[in-house]
Amino acid sequence: MIDSGATAPAAPALPPPFPFFLPVAGQGARFCLYHAPAGPAMAALVYLHPFAEEMNRSRRMAALAARALAARGVAVLQIDLLGCGDSSGDFSDARWDAWHADVRHAVAWLSERSGHAPGLWGLRMGALLALDCARDVACPHLLLWQPVHSGATYLTQFLRLQLAADMLDQQQAARTTTAALRATLRAGTPLEIAGYTLAPAMADALDALDSKTLAPPCPTHWFELAPEAGRPIPPAGAAVLQAWQMQGAAVQARVVAGPQFWATPEIATSAALLDATAGLFGAAHVQ
Repeated sequence: MIDSGATAPAAPALPPPFPFFLPVAGQGARFCLYHAPAGPAMAALVYLHPFAEEMNRSRRMAALAARALAARGVAVLQIDLLGCGDSSGDFSDARWDAWHADVRHAVAWLSERSGHAPGLWGLRMGALLALDCARDVACPHLLLWQPVHSGATYLTQFLRLQLAADMLDQQQAARTTTAALRATLRAGTPLEIAGYTLAPAMADALDALDSKTLAPPCPTHWFELAPEAGRPIPPAGAAVLQAWQMQGAAVQARVVAGPQFWATPEIATSAALLDATAGLFGAAHVQ
C-alpha cells in the first residue's frame, strides 16, 4: 500500500442547534430547537417531551440524543408544548387537544424543512402523546422512550405528589386523598400540584388515555430503562406489547441499562440509551 501523504478530507461539522419560535394561530408561539444534520437529511423526528417537572429533568438526555441523531443524518425538532418551557402560556393553559395541534404544526414545519415525513419520538407522557397523534399526522415511524401506559395511573401518581406535600400538615394529610383531589377536578376547580396548575380538562383527557387502545400504525422502536440491560419488559409494558401484537403492530421492544433520568433530582444520563437510539439510524458521519 502506497502512502501518498495526502490526508482524507475532514468530515463536515455538525451545525449548532437553531432556536426559534413557531407561531400557532391564536395561541402564541412554541419555542423550538432544530438540530440539523451536516448534510442532506436521511430522516426526521419530532421530539415530544414528558409531563411537568419530568420535562426539565430530561432536557440533558433529550439534547444529547438529538445531537447524536443529527450526527447520523436525522433532522430533529424539539418543541416545547403549550404552557411548557419557553412556549406561550402557563401550564394551567395546557390542553391535550392543543398539544395535538402543536404536534401537527411541528410535523408540518419539519417536513418542509427536511424533505421527509417526520416520525415522532416521545419520552414518558410524550410517548403516549406520540401514540395518540400517530394516525393524525400519518407518522412513518415511532420512537418511544419509557412510555406511560395509562393516563389514569399517571394522573394518580401525579396527584400523590400533593399528598406527599400535605404530609407536612397533619390535619390536611388526614383529609386529603387522591379521590378527593379528583373530585375537586371533576367539579371544575384547577389544582396546583408540585408547582404546576393542572386544569380539569387536562385531567379528564389523561384519565381517558390507555396505550393498549393505541396500537401504533407504523414501525415502532420502544426502549425501557433498567439497572441492567437484557431484563424483560416489566409486566405492565409486556401486557401493552401483547395487546399491540395481537392487533398486528410492528414493534421492537428492548431494555437498556440506565437510571430513570426523568425522575432523579440531579442530572442523570444513560449512554446505553443514547447508543441504542442513535444506532437505529446507522453510523455517524460527522466529526
